[in-house]
Amino acid sequence: MDGGSFASTFPVPTGPALPTLTYGIPGLDTDPALCLKCRSAQLLCGKPVCPILLRYDAFAKTLPMLEGRELNGSSPPGVFVGRFGYPRVSVGPLLSPVAGDTALLDSPEDWVGRSVAEVVGFRTGLVRGTRPIKVTDAERPIPYLEDLQLLSISADSADAEAEFRRPPHGHLSLSDSSPPFGPTAPIERIDLNVRRVDQHLDRLTSDTDANARTAVRELYGRGVRVSRIQRAFSVGALGRHGRRRLVPTRWSITAVDDLLSKENLERVRQLPEASEISFVQYTALDNRWLLVFLPGSYRYESIEAWYPNTLWNPSAGRIVMIGDHEGFSGRTKYASIGGCYYAARLATSEALLRWGRQAGVLVLREVHPGEIMPLGVWNVREHVRAALRTRPAAVADVKELSQRIRSTFAIPLERWLGSSALLHAARTQRRLEEFDSGAASAPGAGTAV
Repeated sequence: MDGGSFASTFPVPTGPALPTLTYGIPGLDTDPALCLKCRSAQLLCGKPVCPILLRYDAFAKTLPMLEGRELNGSSPPGVFVGRFGYPRVSVGPLLSPVAGDTALLDSPEDWVGRSVAEVVGFRTGLVRGTRPIKVTDAERPIPYLEDLQLLSISADSADAEAEFRRPPHGHLSLSDSSPPFGPTAPIERIDLNVRRVDQHLDRLTSDTDANARTAVRELYGRGVRVSRIQRAFSVGALGRHGRRRLVPTRWSITAVDDLLSKENLERVRQLPEASEISFVQYTALDNRWLLVFLPGSYRYESIEAWYPNTLWNPSAGRIVMIGDHEGFSGRTKYASIGGCYYAARLATSEALLRWGRQAGVLVLREVHPGEIMPLGVWNVREHVRAALRTRPAAVADVKELSQRIRSTFAIPLERWLGSSALLHAARTQRRLEEFDSGAASAPGAGTAV
């Protein structure tokens, strides 16, 4: 059964206990001269680093390595399928002008611990070739698409020679809706040298009797990285004969996260129930995380709070909170919070399987102005995974959990309590006076998650 969704805004909290942050100036959304006034010297937008200069620096390193309309280098391997114009979409390789092992440039599993500048550098260091193709052409691909499907299952970086219709160029923009891309151009010709393919991907792409769900599940079970599965899924290399389709990269990422987390949760629901409240704290890329596991059967909630001048909240003075939740049976409607909901659900379901327990799962994320550019859903999946490599610490009761929430986040505790369905349920299992005073312990104390 689907859980509810919510979105709310409120002023930035003030008080001596809060960190000193720069939130920007009034008129941020309406002053077209803001960047000219600032010129990166004053950081008037409230961001700790100038996004324009960050992207410019990355482009400045990449563009001089291109030879006009030609590129000689390698692919990580990487491919990208656009979503605009669907069902006729732009499809092409991601290419580095540097020859050799460039796998890191398109391997989000390896980006944990990297800075925003490094991640942006990885993305903008790849030249994106584009060519319009119908999504149904994945079934009987033209040679160009065949090459991309082969590239998608490559086990190593592939040598590449490409010719574009015009010299690739980059568009410098502060748009919060666009991910950081490298230079882009329509592609005329590409020659790829795929030396070795992933044997698991190769077998499943050749199996036209297995549907896409079966193929994704089997690849995951054999330890193939999620990013590699998403890549093959996106270029229509998986699925039954007659059903293969190109899937825009953005959609394929969430589809795979959703499918795999559902598969995991079928097993999680058969596990013994956790009997103690526990948590994990984590900080990365100016995101603060608190992952909470509650006693009882499986249910799930994810809440994000975006400070002003962050990626999806460009306003100058108000915090935006949004969240979704689901009960034991899961959900059928798409979560309003978007792909991050499913990415965190996959990461937490993996942890529950490792621990051999089902529990209520609460993902709380507070995003501060250091997140200056779109980084992708990997940011949630891989950082939650990294956080949960640590065994959760137990707390005695809901009162102690509330103290942990208060000490983790700058946003007042009352905002989290008022927004969370799972916390509300935990509180109402006993008297509200006990929650505030800590007069009694939480029910079901026992073995940790």
